[in-house]
Amino acid sequence: MDTRQKPLKWVGCSKKDLNALPASVRQFFGYALDFAQNGERHDAAKALKGFGGAGVLEVVEDDAGGTYRAVYTVRFREAVFVLHCFQKKSKRGIETPKEEMDMIRDRLKTAEAWAEELRNGNR
Repeated sequence: MDTRQKPLKWVGCSKKDLNALPASVRQFFGYALDFAQNGERHDAAKALKGFGGAGVLEVVEDDAGGTYRAVYTVRFREAVFVLHCFQKKSKRGIETPKEEMDMIRDRLKTAEAWAEELRNGNR
């Protein structure tokens, strides 16, 4: 069994976005991401619908200021890629807004290219 922790890679402005969230939310997301880096899955992590399986995960946390989400992928052996961190502002149910889903899809493509570069020793 490989006991090495996978590195965490931030795609786009996901780290800046995470840092803008409330401290308690940042701490919770950090804890969940630590699980992912160690090859585990936090109880709060769920597969994000629309991405064909459990390779793209979402952690949701509520705070007095609202509901927040962190989306990351464990599809690639090279790293855990954080794709997006944001406050859910949609008033229509629990569905992730289309704009957010489009951004996650674009960043997943970026993560795939980045993983390929890491695999080939280019980054």
